[in-house]
Amino acid sequence: MAEIVVIGAGLAGCEAAWRAAQMGIRVTLYEMKPTSFSPAHKNKDMAELVCSNSLKSESLDNASGLLKKELERIGSLIIEAAHHNRVPAGSALAVDRGKFSQYITEKITAHPRIDVIRQEVTTIKTDVPTIIATGPLTSHSLAEEIGDITGRDKLFFYDAISPIIYTESINMNIAFRGSRYDKGGDDYVNLPMTKDEYYRFIREVKRADSVEPHSFEDIKIFEGCLPIEVMIRRGDETLAFGPLKPVGLVHPESHQMPYAVVQLRQENIEGTLYNMVGFQTRLKRDEQERIFRMIPGLENAQFARFGSIHRNTFIHAPHVLLPTLEVKKRSNLLIAGQLVGVEGYVESAAMGVLAGINASLIALGDGPVVPPRDTAIGSLVSYITGSRNINFQPMNINFGLFPDPPPMVRKKDKKKYIVNRAIESIEVWLNKLTRCAENGTIF
Repeated sequence: MAEIVVIGAGLAGCEAAWRAAQMGIRVTLYEMKPTSFSPAHKNKDMAELVCSNSLKSESLDNASGLLKKELERIGSLIIEAAHHNRVPAGSALAVDRGKFSQYITEKITAHPRIDVIRQEVTTIKTDVPTIIATGPLTSHSLAEEIGDITGRDKLFFYDAISPIIYTESINMNIAFRGSRYDKGGDDYVNLPMTKDEYYRFIREVKRADSVEPHSFEDIKIFEGCLPIEVMIRRGDETLAFGPLKPVGLVHPESHQMPYAVVQLRQENIEGTLYNMVGFQTRLKRDEQERIFRMIPGLENAQFARFGSIHRNTFIHAPHVLLPTLEVKKRSNLLIAGQLVGVEGYVESAAMGVLAGINASLIALGDGPVVPPRDTAIGSLVSYITGSRNINFQPMNINFGLFPDPPPMVRKKDKKKYIVNRAIESIEVWLNKLTRCAENGTIF
């Protein structure tokens, strides 16, 4: 019987092991709990939810809802467990954490093709297809091993994330394109600020509430990635001489240099998302939304991702991984879950599903697959493995990652078109994959 190894029994690891076992593959699943715990984990069961008990919205008006729909169609264990152990939360899929983890643990340990070994793995062997899914708090010894494989400069241990905004929500009547001293053409979208606008912004940031770090987080913030609220504490003019410096930027109409300039940098190839350059922050989300909309040109800004800084182990996926989640320099090795650079429970599970499918196909002697680009899973994979941003940072699923609809689709119908196209596309893909099964059924 074909076999694979999965390291880590979090959301991604359990999903990968389950998917492979359902395909008729013998799985050895390594989990270090209860022999050893990370600083954040307390429960001996698998798939422990450390932060929120919510898996976000189920509505198809939300990209997270579409991703859940695709995973449900694939036969996701995580989505099944969530539905069996949900608690009231409006349109969100929230769960009883203890029962959710217990449900998954019982399903995994009862599966006849999954062998669970409760011990920490410190050395990675790839004599059979192997998936690393050890999550954002990967143990030091295993992180060292991963760094040896990926390159130490491609392995990171914390996020310093700037907000990302949907392009269509930027007021281009106020913004202007250009690069400092005309170096780089029209690469940046620039949001000019007057002196009064700048100081009003500074005052609001000073008053704003920030997210307190977890007790297990020892955030070591580098000088080049300081949160804006930390920079402001050094003086009101710090941002004006730092990421908001206007030097080299002249407004094309007034021919004057603004007092300060917020720069937005294109985040994805399609140009549907823009990153707020230098806006790493620990401000609470509602504060970010309120204060950043004070910036001229962002009055109606819609955020695909809010800024954050927190402990998180992840790789530079565009350099390290193929779109199949295989490591470019190490055959038979795949990486899944938050390690690949996705944010969120469901996103992590989705990467586990794909890794489980591809490790199984490799074990069966078939070629690995890439999900369609116009699906939620495919759009997420496309971002993490094909991002053009050299300062790669983790991303959650959002509609800005999907290919745009044809030009004839009206703006108000855009989301509906993307959702319907994705559901149809995932169905076609799954029908093709079903023929790959050997001893079991894939979906």
